Amino acid sequence: MWLECVGESERRRKACARTPQQNEEKVTENIPAENAEQGATLGNTEETLSVEKTVEESSLETGEKPANNKAEAAESMTAESREDNAATKKNTEDNTHESHEEGPRFTDLGLDPRVLSALEEVGYEKPSPIQEQTIPLLLDGNDVVGLAQTGTGKTAAFALPALSRMAELADINGVSRDTQVLVLAPTRELALQVAEAFSSYATHMEDFTVLPIYGGSPYGPQLAGLRRGAQVVVGTPGRVIDHLEKGSLDLSNLQYLVLDEADEMLRMGFAEDVETILEGTPDAKQVALFSATMPNSIRKIAQQYLNDPTEVRVKTKTTTGANIRQRYMQVMHSHKLDAMTRVLEVENYDGIIVFVRTKKETEEVADKLKARGFQAAAINGDIPQQLRERTVDALRDGRIDILVATDVAARGLDVERISLVVNYDIPHDTESYVHRIGRTGRAGRDGEAILFVTPREKYMLRQIEKATRQKVEPMHMPTAQDVNSSRKQRFAEQITETIETEDLNFFRKIIEDYENEHDTTAEDIAAALAVIAQQGRAFFLDENDDIARKSRAFADDTKDRGKRGPKKGRNHSDEGMVNYKLNVGRASRVKASAIVGALANEGGIKGSQIGSIDIRQHFTIVGLPEDLPKGFFDRLRDTKIAGEFINIRKDRGPQGGGGRSFRRNDRRDGGFRSRRDDHRGGRDDRRGKSHGKRY
Repeated sequence: MWLECVGESERRRKACARTPQQNEEKVTENIPAENAEQGATLGNTEETLSVEKTVEESSLETGEKPANNKAEAAESMTAESREDNAATKKNTEDNTHESHEEGPRFTDLGLDPRVLSALEEVGYEKPSPIQEQTIPLLLDGNDVVGLAQTGTGKTAAFALPALSRMAELADINGVSRDTQVLVLAPTRELALQVAEAFSSYATHMEDFTVLPIYGGSPYGPQLAGLRRGAQVVVGTPGRVIDHLEKGSLDLSNLQYLVLDEADEMLRMGFAEDVETILEGTPDAKQVALFSATMPNSIRKIAQQYLNDPTEVRVKTKTTTGANIRQRYMQVMHSHKLDAMTRVLEVENYDGIIVFVRTKKETEEVADKLKARGFQAAAINGDIPQQLRERTVDALRDGRIDILVATDVAARGLDVERISLVVNYDIPHDTESYVHRIGRTGRAGRDGEAILFVTPREKYMLRQIEKATRQKVEPMHMPTAQDVNSSRKQRFAEQITETIETEDLNFFRKIIEDYENEHDTTAEDIAAALAVIAQQGRAFFLDENDDIARKSRAFADDTKDRGKRGPKKGRNHSDEGMVNYKLNVGRASRVKASAIVGALANEGGIKGSQIGSIDIRQHFTIVGLPEDLPKGFFDRLRDTKIAGEFINIRKDRGPQGGGGRSFRRNDRRDGGFRSRRDDHRGGRDDRRGKSHGKRY
């Protein structure tokens, strides 16, 4: 077996020392939240683990013995490979100090030294609970079902043992270019994140290659990458099936298969695709299935396709302070700086911390804020410790008001005057979000947190609300009129304060002399001084060209998918929408969620842009925007839902007069003929109707 014990290294002796009896023991332990200042996963998190072998009393049991063959599961819509990074990352300030916390470290789990070196470089020392329990099991060759919420570090839990075995086998047999690891993910975003995680953990492995493959992107680069050889392939089910059918993806030497976010994959309607993939892989492979929930469909998959799996459960309770008001603003990335400065101008805050993802961004955002007149400074891991301490002291005593920071640099930060946390970049996981906003609302004070969300990040917002069990309020970008009103009021307050607190006699005499000598009024002189004070900067924003109006219209257009309203007639389409017809319906057991997932992920549009969905017996009518992005139909050319080509085209409504409508094989109506129609016929052919008939 791929993960059998080989070699006499210290690492393998540790891993091989574990007996099957040890693996079968039921272990339950309560793991308290670790202190954030000591580099823990998160200060406000309580986690309870239980590891159960799936024997007679296993939670996977439904009365039947698990099958010995392996197969499928389903994908998930999340943002999670990055979530592992934040879930395990330790404060760089603590890296040089000995940890006094109990519990194992990554060096105790039997991982390959090259993988450990990569972990050390990114500051990881202690595994999260899901990693602590899962990594040894996977190194021992067990199939695993991991049940854990988003943000608990699942990607590292399956990536680290896979890379360790690859590194060890490469030492024995030489580097192989065969695809040894396949990870199925529900969305292109998650596929990219998982691929990035593999790459970061493999920096010390020779000739390592990882390739993300997903719909909505050109085939050329993916085909070239597969021809060169990709040891790890991370992909969405639809595109993986495409490459398998083309013969460009060879899984004959696959050793390790991961189903990431299985419950989400099933929810999106990918169950058949995943099963098709699994049935086409070798029997002698190891399977890891990760899911946030365990519905019956996942239980059946685990029983049917995993080989006597071990179940690892991690229950996470994440809480946020009740005295912290949480809001989010949907905004395009290019408008984030304007949105933040407008909020800071309109609302009153004391100290502010702004979270960004990268060290480079801390400097860039801080510089731009200073250019706009704010007292801001950056803090990141590249800044010397002494300078960081001085910067925090400046925030504490009011010499600066805004601190722009990365998650790592802000670990343990405790400044009482911080009244606002701005999530300029959305965090990679829910636990990082809780840690971030915990920088405010301290010492019994009220605090505020604002989260900027781009259209593609709405899913992470839902995950945050789900994990924290709190609703994050929507907010709009302040308008130019709001900002202008605030500036005018602030200007008046400055005048009043100066009159009441300053000695004006010296300047009053100068103004009086000027007024008498130049025969002008005090009002004109005051206005001239105000112009001088502005130094050429416009005092008011242009209310006729206001990005806030565009942003508000953009956000308002993003409606909740679930609120589609009552069904309308076949010929009706919502304003600004066009009805399209898909070649799947109730007979194919298709669900609306599967249609949304396919059109959004493969077509490259937001799920919120999809209008009403009317599922009929043999077809579906769906409303789509009039201005679909370029290449939308090309990207959907070979897309399947529930195993059927969707063959999307404009809906012409019911055909009158009992006649039939035939169309040429072109795309002037916004549709196309799929290869299935050209070579194998469509659904209508199987019902005995004319070959190539189009609705």
